[in-house]
Amino acid sequence: MRLSHHYVIPHISTGDMLRAAVKSRTMLGREAERYLDAGELIPDEIVLKMVAERLDQDDTKSRGFVLDGFPRTVTQAAGLDGLLAPGELDLVIDLEVPREVVLERLASRRVCVDCGAIYSTTAPPRVPWNCDVCGGEVVQREDDTEVAIKRRLDLYDHETAPLVAWYSKACKLAVVSGLGSPDEVFDRLVELVDAKRGPGWFEPPPSGADAGPP
Repeated sequence: MRLSHHYVIPHISTGDMLRAAVKSRTMLGREAERYLDAGELIPDEIVLKMVAERLDQDDTKSRGFVLDGFPRTVTQAAGLDGLLAPGELDLVIDLEVPREVVLERLASRRVCVDCGAIYSTTAPPRVPWNCDVCGGEVVQREDDTEVAIKRRLDLYDHETAPLVAWYSKACKLAVVSGLGSPDEVFDRLVELVDAKRGPGWFEPPPSGADAGPP
């Protein structure tokens, strides 16, 4: 989310889109709900269809976008290549964090149900469980329980880890340490993206131009 704000480009989170579909009780949401509740990965064909619809929107066409939580499998990565052709991804970032730290972070994570702002039990909003950004309710996600988190990590080891080899072979992968404060990790990411794209590529859009979603 911070990267999208920093570069004024869309933040595309498949998790957020799926949870919004579940909340709205759309056909896709109802189909996805049973997977989310169990901490399971959503089938590739459902995720790819959803991403294809999002990437077809105008705000993704000019300055790029940040994909968050996608792709998760090699099948999704191959599907994404097809969606972007003749273009391609510029960079894939693998944030490395020890399993025990992931468990601790996700179990303590709290999220605003309206705007998606992220807090934790150690860094809560100023007014107890009311979002600092929009005033919405801040809750623990149903899939952030310890059992669901462990299941997601097991699925990652089995299905998502092969993406490292996929994107490494394509010379698009960069591994970044996810340890440290949020500001320290963010600074590492900005340094990496700036080096990849070169000076001037992410200059702010001219006044009045479409800067994408807030």
